[in-house]
Amino acid sequence: MLKSPMRCIYCYHEKLYELKSGQLKCAKCKKKFSPKKIQTDSKLIDYFCQNLSANQTSKELNISYVTVKKRYELFRKLIANHLEEVFQEKTVIEYDEYIYLQQSKKKIKENIFDAQNFLTFQYENKVYNLLMPNLNRYKSQFLDDGAGEAYFKEFSKFMMFNKISKTKKRENLITKFWLFFEESMLKYKGVSDENFFYYLKEIEFKFNYEMNEQREILNNK
Repeated sequence: MLKSPMRCIYCYHEKLYELKSGQLKCAKCKKKFSPKKIQTDSKLIDYFCQNLSANQTSKELNISYVTVKKRYELFRKLIANHLEEVFQEKTVIEYDEYIYLQQSKKKIKENIFDAQNFLTFQYENKVYNLLMPNLNRYKSQFLDDGAGEAYFKEFSKFMMFNKISKTKKRENLITKFWLFFEESMLKYKGVSDENFFYYLKEIEFKFNYEMNEQREILNNK
């Protein structure tokens, strides 16, 4: 029997057997797991929380990029679920709408259809983001109908006045999050529409929690 400070990852029982394969077997639930994999996961979580890219982490830990990328994707999904659970039944203090467009796309007006639109809610001392439907599906329709120019003008007005704003003051937790979000997105070389939600949630998570809290949450998932 192995005397180890490690507990079973499934039932948290203290008594573990070391197998010839290097795996550990729980004396209670009889399940097996690899301590090496646990240690690797812990390092991956640590690097993820430190904002190292999948490519940087792959080189640092000498692990294949594909493996790291898959683990990062899993972390983002776990984060999204956690944030959803925390937000349930919380009292919203205020909210505002934000429209994000990559810097490289801002010079061409037709690219406004690629913008990501989300609502940011403040509750307690945290934020929660709700991604709105993407307008890209309507791009062809607007351009074919000749309504594109009118839409561009209305969109510009909206960007200036932010018509549905419900914030009580100009500088608040929500605007601080937006600045944090814009700065965080700069390290990515473009994010696809299908993955944008998970990157938004990652940034929300890192804004809401200190690094030690981030590690603790992910290690317990």
